[in-house]
Parts: sequence; C-alpha cells; structure tokens
Amino acid sequence: MLFVEANGAKIPAIGLGTWELRDRTCARIVEQAVKLGYRHIDTAQVYENEREVGEGLRASGVRRDELFVTTKIWTTHFTPHELERSAKESLVKLRMPHVDLLLLHWPNPHVPLAETLGALAHAKQLGLARHIGVSNFTVALIEDATKLCPEPLVCDQVEYHPYLDQAKVREACERNDMALVAYSPVAKGRIKNDETLKEIGRAHGKTPAQICLRWLVQQNVCAIPRTSRIERGCRKISISSISYCPKKRWARSSRSAARRAVSPISALRRNGIDGTRRIPRSPSGRPIRAEALTLFSYLHY
Repeated sequence: MLFVEANGAKIPAIGLGTWELRDRTCARIVEQAVKLGYRHIDTAQVYENEREVGEGLRASGVRRDELFVTTKIWTTHFTPHELERSAKESLVKLRMPHVDLLLLHWPNPHVPLAETLGALAHAKQLGLARHIGVSNFTVALIEDATKLCPEPLVCDQVEYHPYLDQAKVREACERNDMALVAYSPVAKGRIKNDETLKEIGRAHGKTPAQICLRWLVQQNVCAIPRTSRIERGCRKISISSISYCPKKRWARSSRSAARRAVSPISALRRNGIDGTRRIPRSPSGRPIRAEALTLFSYLHY
C-alpha cells in the first residue's frame, strides 16, 4: 500500500470518497471497498452519510486501528462551542471514539480563522481526532492557517485532476509539510475519454482512471475517488504496478481543457449555505445566495 506522510500523519494514498453515496448503498460500498483493500475512507457532515459509513466499516470486519477515517466540519459549525459539539456528533454517528483526520470543509469568512483553527486544534487535544487539516483553502489561506493554528495541519483537500492545475496549492502544501488530498481526481469520469490517457493505459494494461490516479500519487498526492460500482473501485486501488506516468506529455494534453468538475458556488448552494437574501443572477442565469458569492470571492482560486 502506498502512503503519503505529512506532519506526523501517514495517510493511505488512495482512499474512497463517499460524496453522494446514501443509505444502504453507502454502507454496502464502504464495506466492500474495505474488504477489497481500501483503508482510507472520506466522509463529511454535509454528505449526511456518516452513520452509514460507520456501519460499512464495522461490517467489513477490519480492525479500527487499520483504518484511516476522515470527516469534515461544515461551515455553520465553526465557532468554538459549535465545532466541538458537531465533532462529537459526528463521532456518535460514526460510532468511533475519534477520527484519524478532522477537516474544515470550506473557509468561512464570517468567523475569524484564528478562532476556528483554535477550536479545531482543541478538538484534537480533546482526543476527538488524531490529526487535523483544511479543505478548499487557497495558497494565501494555507499560509495564514499554518501560522494561526496551535496544532500542525496535515493536509488541504481540494479538487485536483489533470484538467485543473493545482501546482501552486501543491507547492504551498509542500512548504508547510502538508499533504494535498485530491477529490474528484478523475474529473467526474471525464478522463475515461481522454485519448492520451487511453494510449498510456494501453501501454501499461490499465484503465484511464488508474493512469490518472498514478499520475497524482507520483506527485505525493492522495486521491479519494468516489465510486458507485465496487468493481471500479477495485481497479482504482490497483495502481502500484504502474511504474511511471509521463507528466510533460500529460500536461500538454490537458492544458486546453483546464476546468473544474465541481463548482464552488453550486456546491455551497446545494449544501445549504446560510442565508436567504438573493442577489443578482450568476453567469448561468441562476440566482445565488449572498454568502455563496462572498465565499467564492474570498476563495478566488
């Protein structure tokens, strides 16, 4: 098994993302994934599946100390009292005494970053998490967070795949001994039709998704692809036999397609960002919440 080490954490390089997995389907996929060899499982409060993730982990029969479990605190729980309360609530749903990694899901410009990071560090000191980190933080926010947080931050979880350049974020993580964890690492399936990936895959007897994941891992990046079909998950974890993926050739093929698979504003609006006041419509013609626009401007990827 491949690992990425950062600030004292040893994170399995390939994990299972569980965004949009629900109910018994979620529990079944998590159980089967762990039985197939996955040891890194990622969930979040806003996914509304922590209980099912916990059920799947217990059903797998694998010892808790062999697993690396991540969950994420939603933005409405960033004040000190709320963060501790919500972290404990997540542990009740997961039926675990602690998680391995507790993240802030998105930055929240309405709560002072120092205050939130102090609360996150306190959660670690209470034993609610072995490690802490952030998600969807920009370079500037990473630099601020590492200075403000009383405890080491071990990762920044962001969207990263060959169609979205995250070199600056990756370099900021390296400077601060943090791992970069890539969500949507296969660009929501878009890479399966990439001709360059297909060609490289044929040379190694692997799928485009496997080549893409290897490309990430050889950069010392963790990847947490989501799957709704466990046979695909089995293929995705089998990348260690791929010796090398040519970065320059891949970069040439992806430059013209640089775009996100996940829209920050859409994700925040869909996940119930606070507030009801509407403001002018987005370029797509749909109204967006004031808080979503404020946060998008704050992030400014």
